[in-house]
Amino acid sequence: MTSSADFVSKQDQYDYVVIGAGIIGMATACELQQRQPQANIVVLEKEAAVALHQTGRNSGVIHAGVYYSPGSLKAKFCTQGNRETKAFCRQHAIPFEECGKLIVATKMEELSQLDTLKQRCEANGIAVDKLDAKSLKQREPNISGLAALWVADSAIVNYQQIVQVMAKEFISRGGEIRFEANILSIKEDKRVHVQWEAGKIEAKQLISCAGLMADNLVAMSGIKADFRILPFKGEYFVLNEKYNQVVNHLIYPVPDPSMPFLGVHLTKMIDGTVTVGPNAVLSLKREGYEKWDWEFQECLKIMGYAGFWRVIGRYWRSVFSEVKNSIWARGYLKRVNQYCPSITLSDLQPYPCGIRAQAISLKGELLSDFHFQSSQHTFHVCNAPSPAATSALPIARYIVDKVMDKD
Repeated sequence: MTSSADFVSKQDQYDYVVIGAGIIGMATACELQQRQPQANIVVLEKEAAVALHQTGRNSGVIHAGVYYSPGSLKAKFCTQGNRETKAFCRQHAIPFEECGKLIVATKMEELSQLDTLKQRCEANGIAVDKLDAKSLKQREPNISGLAALWVADSAIVNYQQIVQVMAKEFISRGGEIRFEANILSIKEDKRVHVQWEAGKIEAKQLISCAGLMADNLVAMSGIKADFRILPFKGEYFVLNEKYNQVVNHLIYPVPDPSMPFLGVHLTKMIDGTVTVGPNAVLSLKREGYEKWDWEFQECLKIMGYAGFWRVIGRYWRSVFSEVKNSIWARGYLKRVNQYCPSITLSDLQPYPCGIRAQAISLKGELLSDFHFQSSQHTFHVCNAPSPAATSALPIARYIVDKVMDKD
């Protein structure tokens, strides 16, 4: 793991500063470096190592792009990113597995939704087959369902390992990473000035890939944010090791079309284990990974935002259900047993959770696509939900295109 002691520099003037050493930040820094090899580029990361938040706490799926509206940035970036992420892994000998995904319908009303997803896949250029109950059982003896979609392009990987490789490449080519750099202020005149506890720098352009802190960085830059980040905790379990062979593929339920989350699924992990999750529970602390973590000031900010109450009003049934199943594990298990009845409560073992940064508008709309805001010398990634990790390489090209247009 790369640490703050590995890289030291006295330089304080740069061409580009990238905030955030998650997968989008590091991919963007590498893309800048490839296009402008002579440029001075620094990445500022508030933690002591790369990829410790959303990038290092997700399910590790290389998505194919099943769920995204044709023509959206998500659809475009995901299909490109699927190919490019696999190519990057091959180039750098990073293990990944093309295990494929099954989206399983367990209710009659879900069959029409499978057909809709199949049509969306075809519109997005994704190869997909529809399986009947018999074919599903042949592929997955432990899974029960009326029908399923088979998506061969889905795969699994350790995204933290990808970012570590990116960071090493970036440093070897003359880039710099400053760790433990928690940003205090951003000022903009003819250049952009960034200050944190231990130092300050200035640069021609700033690119913020701050994830859970995206709205704070937008406001710090003097831009009126058209969104607010709501942190949603995704709680997982890992199955007892006797279940490491319980599935051959990724197993997903048919998603609720009214929500942006994909539901509780069985995920083969690259280390051989199988996880169950995630749910989607509002977190009362942006980086509160323990069960009951909360922060008074963050609670005040959430409660004081009109968009939050509009979201609650619109999705109160789902909110209630998610909270109930977070507290009552049997409710969580019930979701899994719909398609995998052999799993019992004692098989669900603790596993680290993740927190997803979900941007919402003042109107209470959950922003579904990637979203950006900018000024003359700053560019902010405001909403980068799943499949952001899969899409990191094409997202980075998009960001750099926009930034270089301003130069």
